[in-house]
Amino acid sequence: MTALAGDIVDRIESLLIDAEATTRPLELDPYRDKLFELFVTAHAAGLISEDADSDLTADGISRQLASRWNLADVAQGSVSRQEKLPSESLGRMRMLWSFLRMWMEWAYAWERWSEFHDA
Repeated sequence: MTALAGDIVDRIESLLIDAEATTRPLELDPYRDKLFELFVTAHAAGLISEDADSDLTADGISRQLASRWNLADVAQGSVSRQEKLPSESLGRMRMLWSFLRMWMEWAYAWERWSEFHDA
């Protein structure tokens, strides 16, 4: 992973954790604004592609954060024990889904911009 990609993922994680701690939605500023700025930076660096040296697509970031937060193991353990997810993990998954939805919507809109804004 490039240093820039690592920094972007670290900053995304920091914003998500801050939103979690303050119980504020990611869809509102200041989080939405800061996350969009990170999206624009990642896009300008060519990182919003599965073929990029560092994959900062929604799926790529999801894999990285889920790994950092150990969400796959927690989910598998919950299923095998037939128990509910711990509230912290469930909260992180919900927050990650909110983030991913925004990131995917921005990527989609950015890709299709020229279709609707040709000269």
